[in-house]
Amino acid sequence: MNAFFSLIYIFASVMFIVGLKQMSHPKTAVRGNMLGAVGMFLAIVAAAFDRSIGGYVFIMLGLVAGTIIGYFLAQRVQMTGMPQLVGLLNGLGGGASVLVAWADLLLHDNQTTDALIAIGITGLIGAVTLTGSLVAYAKLEEWKQFKKPYSIANQQSINLALLVVVALLVCGMALTNNNAIQVVCFVLAAAASSVLGVFLVNPIGGADMPVVISLMNSYSGLAGAATGFVIDNHALIICGSLVGASGVILTQIMCKAMNRSLTNVLFGVMAGGSEGTSADEVYANVRSTSADDIAMILDGAQRVVIVPGYGMAVAQAQHAVRDLSKLLESRGVNVEYAIHPVAGRMPGHMNVLLAEADISYDKLKEMDEINPTMDSVDVAIVIGANDVVNPLAKTDPKSPIAGMPIIDVDKCRTVIVIKRSLSPGFAGIPNPLFALPNTLMYFADGQAAVMEIVKAIKENA
Repeated sequence: MNAFFSLIYIFASVMFIVGLKQMSHPKTAVRGNMLGAVGMFLAIVAAAFDRSIGGYVFIMLGLVAGTIIGYFLAQRVQMTGMPQLVGLLNGLGGGASVLVAWADLLLHDNQTTDALIAIGITGLIGAVTLTGSLVAYAKLEEWKQFKKPYSIANQQSINLALLVVVALLVCGMALTNNNAIQVVCFVLAAAASSVLGVFLVNPIGGADMPVVISLMNSYSGLAGAATGFVIDNHALIICGSLVGASGVILTQIMCKAMNRSLTNVLFGVMAGGSEGTSADEVYANVRSTSADDIAMILDGAQRVVIVPGYGMAVAQAQHAVRDLSKLLESRGVNVEYAIHPVAGRMPGHMNVLLAEADISYDKLKEMDEINPTMDSVDVAIVIGANDVVNPLAKTDPKSPIAGMPIIDVDKCRTVIVIKRSLSPGFAGIPNPLFALPNTLMYFADGQAAVMEIVKAIKENA
């Protein structure tokens, strides 16, 4: 029987690997996601038949409660809230790892040294993931207490001291045979790690949250892998390792896209910088426009690039954008989409929204691919994007987004920016792009604005 369930674990692990590979391309992502889900279901079923499992009533109650909550969240959470949900789920995964390690320590005396070290590492990573993800969630929700980056004096020294304390407590667990002392050391290590998680994420500004979410996703995978060693579950080890490794790779990609150091992300050294010039001074020469004027501008355009951002997600304007694209293409206009790696508040946020509207993936151009040709673009339409097109990233070394690569819409012949107002992006700084001579502002809800432009084009035909 054990051999049979081992085969199920191996089969589930293969499904994880294949599913992850298929999720690397939009055309196969849905199938890859389903493969991963089926693999996890098989792993859960196999684990349920483990001879050491007891308390099936509580297990079933947990499964039912989790299913109901998960279904409710999936139905109610909008795409704009998906980054927050991902952050929350990362944290819950870390918290679950801590509880599993703690339970294993309570239930089994005379643990081997290797097992005790695995339990301690699980407590460290899991607790950091839990509190760090909760702080990231609060920042994404823009809670007043967490909205701005905050650090205390000698923050890095304190972080290092906490890490040393946790390491000493884990060593204490491994060096003693007294279960009561082991439990106390574990609880203290988890508590210190929880504080460390807050200290690592709290100094990081909101503009860098996509990187943090990606990193916490990696941490949750590593915590799961460590838990697999604790309970000797091969499927959990493989699944956690895949999540951890892919999360690190994605974090590195995000760091490159934002010109950040992975080392700084790991140790929470990504503070927000100065506020710089006042918004009133930056926006002194802003010019507004109308749907009719935009229709006239687009009438003579041959190449149009649409730059989506978080505002498009909030307005649910992706379907209206698709209609505008089709209308322009029917008139012989070449329409492309410039996608910044961290547009929105989560890696791939814009790609998912545009795929939902059945926009061809071939029309989505990554920033590095489209930037060299932006000076040949007749019209760039920026829908709700702010920080990812902000020239301050290149001109102000004290800016919170200093050094972050941006989409060079300022090089286009004409820039149309669709926003509700001149409110700042998540970085909390003004955008000089809005006041450039080649920029026109269309103040309206993203969906309503695009629909008005479509209407004006048709009327002027």
